[in-house]
Amino acid sequence: MQKVIKLDQTFIDKIKNKIRPHWGELGWVTYKRTYARWLNDKNRSENWDETVKRVIEGNINLDPRLKDNPSKAVISELTAEAQQLFRLIYGLAATPSGRNLWISGSDYQKRNGDSLNNCWFIAIRPQKYGDSHIAPSYLASDILAVSMPFSFLFDQLMKGGGVGFSVVKENIKQIPKVDQKVDLTVVIDKNSKSYDASLKLGAVDKDDWAKKEKDKDDYIYYELPDTREGWVLASARMIDMHFNATNPENKHKLVLDISKIRPYGAKIHGFGGTASGPMPLVEMFFDINKIINAKQNEHLSAVDGTDICNLIGKTVVAGNVRRSAELALGSNDDQDFIKMKQDKEKLYHHRWASNNSVAIDSKFNEYNPIADGILHNGEPGVVNLELSRNYGRIADGYQAGIDDDVEGTNPCGEISLANGEPCNLFEVFPFIAEQQGWDLKDAFYLATRFAKRVTFSNYDWEVSRKIIQKNRRIGVSMSGIQDWILNHFGHRVVKGWKDITDDDGNQIKKPIYDPEIVNTFNYLYEAVIKADREYSQELDCKPSIKHTTVKPSGTVAKLAGVSEGMHFHYSGYLIQRIRFQASDPLLPALKACGYKTEPDIYTKNTICVEFPLRAANADSKNFASAGNVSIGEQFATQAFLQTYWSDNAVSCTVTFQDDESKEIAPLLRQYRHIIKSTSLLPYYGGSLKQAPKEPINKEKYEEAANKIHGDVEAIFMKQNDDQKDLEIVGQSDCEGGACPIK
Repeated sequence: MQKVIKLDQTFIDKIKNKIRPHWGELGWVTYKRTYARWLNDKNRSENWDETVKRVIEGNINLDPRLKDNPSKAVISELTAEAQQLFRLIYGLAATPSGRNLWISGSDYQKRNGDSLNNCWFIAIRPQKYGDSHIAPSYLASDILAVSMPFSFLFDQLMKGGGVGFSVVKENIKQIPKVDQKVDLTVVIDKNSKSYDASLKLGAVDKDDWAKKEKDKDDYIYYELPDTREGWVLASARMIDMHFNATNPENKHKLVLDISKIRPYGAKIHGFGGTASGPMPLVEMFFDINKIINAKQNEHLSAVDGTDICNLIGKTVVAGNVRRSAELALGSNDDQDFIKMKQDKEKLYHHRWASNNSVAIDSKFNEYNPIADGILHNGEPGVVNLELSRNYGRIADGYQAGIDDDVEGTNPCGEISLANGEPCNLFEVFPFIAEQQGWDLKDAFYLATRFAKRVTFSNYDWEVSRKIIQKNRRIGVSMSGIQDWILNHFGHRVVKGWKDITDDDGNQIKKPIYDPEIVNTFNYLYEAVIKADREYSQELDCKPSIKHTTVKPSGTVAKLAGVSEGMHFHYSGYLIQRIRFQASDPLLPALKACGYKTEPDIYTKNTICVEFPLRAANADSKNFASAGNVSIGEQFATQAFLQTYWSDNAVSCTVTFQDDESKEIAPLLRQYRHIIKSTSLLPYYGGSLKQAPKEPINKEKYEEAANKIHGDVEAIFMKQNDDQKDLEIVGQSDCEGGACPIK
């Protein structure tokens, strides 16, 4: 019988009296509208202590030893650990991923084990559905189906996850030629609230169609249930009918009935948010079918595969909770793939839905075309699969095949993944943990065990269950790295530079790192390895194949007010503009506290609020921001973390000034033996009207900050005007906007 560990309210109250959460200037506002779940029995959203309690109880009870008459020693151990985790997370010295903050301990977690993981990877090639929760009834479980990876992507996106996918040539060439066109009809009942809108997109009246269509043996009819699975299975049926091997009825007409799908704005129970209605789905069906029909007697290309994934991503829009995040990984010599976003019409229609990167190895040397693409549209990024397969930390040297199943990465690039595998993240804020008296070794010990337990969730897809059980991959991250290093050591990671000649005869500047910082990162890495090894023995499972990473951490970093992942602060002083729904109950409290609010000039019914921010150590002589730190130092910092901390990868969006553009190709080449994945973007400096981030000077910051008074949380609680299913508009869990909020 499952033993359930719970946190005692007396203990929670004791901690609340001792510790104050280290809220950043945007912290509580971001939390309240992003991670606080609605409590029906109390008719309000959670408070922070309630969220932390839910999250920890949801995680600690994943320990498999609790399933069958656990010993008193195990119960005592896990109860004590839950209390330590509460102290760590409540104080905001560390947090699990944004996904865990939102889902862990909820009823949705119990129904959908995949929901605890933020991002996934899938290879676009025919695969078996196997024993998965979504498996077409018309196929045997061992049939290789072209639809399977698209179904996987569709399903995970609709659960709120991001998905990286590979359309490299060796995958795409495994897709057989398209055998036949499919004659697609979408029908809808006139009683549906979505009737008129769906007809405009090409659907037809169900009764009118029934009168005309007499021969039921001539077509496949599928009535979509009002479920996530129904959407995925309809898409799978449409794709599979194009191929003889997965079209057992040998029919070419398909009728999809969308009458039962809930209308736009209806509530989505479980995950939360509101429905998009069937209209985006109707458009997606026709668009994908058109792509495949056009390739009759031909093979699909990498561009076709990416387009299908992008069209699915475009469709996954469900109110205010779900996001679509994709990373397409193509071959570095596939010019059609590399240039596909130059088609502006298709870019604006659906190709915006993925960030695109190319797979390279350490022998690759054609960086000038990549640099040129980055200058024009910020793409492609690069992913070095050879390094990921044969290296953990670079400092630990070449280890042939240590992670040989790796085929790609999650959308933010910090975790290299095998087919069907998810990222599994927890991050520590060393800057805050030290302020709160934590021994960092203890903080990373708790982080490691939290992430390890996530691997024992009940996963929906067979392909995922197998690779998770094999790898037990975790990603213990740290954020606020720049704040911590500058505060703890008094200077940045790079102490200086040494001019050397590389193996190709090029003159380069090699970074010089402080040995004390190197030793500190080595010490913390070994603490994670030790914690995983000991816990794996307790659980009688394999040690994790890899353990550490640096995630970009956009939204979660805002909770604690630290720099995001390894990134430098955007500016020492900053106006951060956050957009809210006009009906958001936080707005009156923000106005009462003196925050500047104004209508958003880009979106109707949206209010733009200005938050003046000061970076930690902003006045230090060694402080650097994204606006003035060199592109070379950013590359060197990422290389340092890949060498001495992360055995997975390091997510980094390098920002560059106009006069640094010529350095992009040489730096990509210089660090090709060290950096596993990276992307670059120009530094805009807040030049747009109502820019999300606007650098300001200290005087302007103080002027804006002096106008703010009172406690938003206290005023909000007095107003007692909480509402369900509202949130900050347009925020991202990742620096580059790649990954979803939750």
